[in-house]
Amino acid sequence: MAGPLRFRRSHDHWDLARLRRDLYEPLDASIGARLTTPWFKPPRGYTGRRLEMDNGDRALFVWNDDAFWLGNTQTPEALWRTEKYDFTEVPYPVSRWAQRELLAELELQDPWLARYEHLSWFFLPVFFSKDGRESTRTFFADHAAGFPDADRDAALGFYERFLSTGVLDDYRYTMASKLGTSERLDRTRMSATMAEFNAAKLLADAGYAVRPEIELDSGYALDFRATRDGESTLVEVTRPSRPTGRAADTPTAAARETALSKTDGQLAAHPGTVLFVDCSSFRDDEWAALTGERSGVGYRPAVVFRARPDGSITGYCDGEMALDLTAAGIDP
Repeated sequence: MAGPLRFRRSHDHWDLARLRRDLYEPLDASIGARLTTPWFKPPRGYTGRRLEMDNGDRALFVWNDDAFWLGNTQTPEALWRTEKYDFTEVPYPVSRWAQRELLAELELQDPWLARYEHLSWFFLPVFFSKDGRESTRTFFADHAAGFPDADRDAALGFYERFLSTGVLDDYRYTMASKLGTSERLDRTRMSATMAEFNAAKLLADAGYAVRPEIELDSGYALDFRATRDGESTLVEVTRPSRPTGRAADTPTAAARETALSKTDGQLAAHPGTVLFVDCSSFRDDEWAALTGERSGVGYRPAVVFRARPDGSITGYCDGEMALDLTAAGIDP
């Protein structure tokens, strides 16, 4: 399975004749290809071309002293030993040009998605990944990004408003890649990924700066470090599926079952880590049953919460913790 979209950088000499011989002709012979001019003017000092494959794959190639390839197709042999770089690791004019090309294509292919400009930009590495471009777009289109009883526009509006704050921009590749680049749509796993965005929003609403994917000496990685006023707290996130159809067939049992799956690893190794249990997959009646009991989840400290597409987040804390989340709507 290919990963998120990245540039390949070549230090060789390139010209149009070599591009045709080493890139276009092998692709055309293998899957059928057209060599065209870019939709946008390449950066000053660069020459650029698009390669459009018969199977819907795309590639961009731009060069001056160095050359940069960005494609969701077969990698021609001439580029096999080149290193990969994300959008922040290549010259800004190259990155900006390539992203303009892709965002314009997204607008033609899926205008309903492209109108959410920051969300489209943020998830661009997976929306154009080789294996995940259809599954990731379908998740937003047909499954409202994991929200039950919500249409896609309400769900996309929720994430557009949050991502537009820029609090996760520095971690774009880390967070976008969590959505996955698989051809198979896995609604449960993708919804669990969006739980991390929901948790990040909750923390940001409460005034915390968040840093994702915290590698620790134990060998484990936790989802976030939340920092405010110089004090930091580790956070791990989990998201139970709806209780209907599960062995754990009540909201409380579903929340506890999912929380307990975390306790033997990361949480056992790092006492004091706050577990965020995102119940955004629960319907209104299921959530009401859980909050009515204000049940524990078998681990403390924990935050049990639910996000809604209108931007509201409600929930409660179980056990004493260092985080103050009242400003985000969480009962202590």
